[in-house]
Amino acid sequence: MPDVTSIVFVVDDDVSVRESLELLISTAGWQPETFASASDFLSRPRATVPCCLVLDVTLPGLNGLELQQQLVQRTEMPIIFITGHGDVPMSVQAMKAGAVEFLTKPFRDDVLLDAIRGAIERSHAALRHDSDLRALRTRYESLTPREREVMALVVSGLLNKQVGGELGISEITVKAHRGQVMRKMEADSLPGLVTMSARLGLRPASH
Repeated sequence: MPDVTSIVFVVDDDVSVRESLELLISTAGWQPETFASASDFLSRPRATVPCCLVLDVTLPGLNGLELQQQLVQRTEMPIIFITGHGDVPMSVQAMKAGAVEFLTKPFRDDVLLDAIRGAIERSHAALRHDSDLRALRTRYESLTPREREVMALVVSGLLNKQVGGELGISEITVKAHRGQVMRKMEADSLPGLVTMSARLGLRPASH
């Protein structure tokens, strides 16, 4: 059973397409939201739940490919293109820019539903990744400036004694700081701390 909180956005200027997709999506168990133009869609606040976008290529004003360019940062919302008259260069452009599917009308319902299912799974994963990273940043921000210095030197491969030498503090003090770093970062090992440092994009300490 699909997750009812997942939203499937539909942007298509053809009212009959919007209505039929709305019915199909809600019957499959997702929450549909339909829009007649790209600007209508852009005025909606960003969703915080798993979602995907079923997008027509030819739209009045901003077209589907132009809208895709504006949404490039929104990795948690995969895009499925639908078009009545797609050509190969257009589909290549859409896929290169990260679209998960490019369907030419008329397409079978199950083909679209499969594409949506895959897109929602991707959205779940992207949201999970974002929330993990936010939690990691919050933990890092809880470190004192000294603890951050110790962490940088420790993950660059220095021993406690060498860290002490670099910072002009005793080895016992380094151990205490290191213990605090491991506790606050919720790291259970040095390799775990190194991985966290890489995920946070921290530059290795120069020594």
